[in-house]
Amino acid sequence: MSDRSPVGRLEVRVGGLSRRQLMDSLSAHGILVNGHAETLIGDVIFGNQASRRVVVTERTVAELGLPHGATLAQIFDSAHQQGLLLCPVDTAPFLRMALNEQAASRDSVMSSGSAPDGALTVAAEALSEDDEYPKGFYLRVVDGQAWLRGYQCDDEHTWPPDDRFIFQLPPSPV
Repeated sequence: MSDRSPVGRLEVRVGGLSRRQLMDSLSAHGILVNGHAETLIGDVIFGNQASRRVVVTERTVAELGLPHGATLAQIFDSAHQQGLLLCPVDTAPFLRMALNEQAASRDSVMSSGSAPDGALTVAAEALSEDDEYPKGFYLRVVDGQAWLRGYQCDDEHTWPPDDRFIFQLPPSPV
């Protein structure tokens, strides 16, 4: 995909807001959220985190050595083998506010059972093993509008090789 702007290395301040402050801040930035994102932000983890620095990077499933696609567990395992870390669970909303240069999706389909065109899925530990509970977040721009969306999938879902994920880079040695 030649029109995408990959996230090579981006430092983001994460945490430090109550759930209400976070929702207000997303709204003030003009960011729309879906019901799954609201469910995730409603989790207690989003109200108790101190502000901290997280450095992230982007990889496609294929760049992780999985040219035929993979499940989340396989994707996360391959990323770990390459020295990449899962993002803290509360990274996605703060990344959405910080990431101003995301390419717009070529289509406006909002839910299709797979990661939509142009989506950046934030790799983080799921808050619940229940397949009916949202597993995590993805970032997307549709018709000029920035979105923070939650998604659901089961353990068998295969992510295509060109799907894009955001991982945390390990801390630099001091």
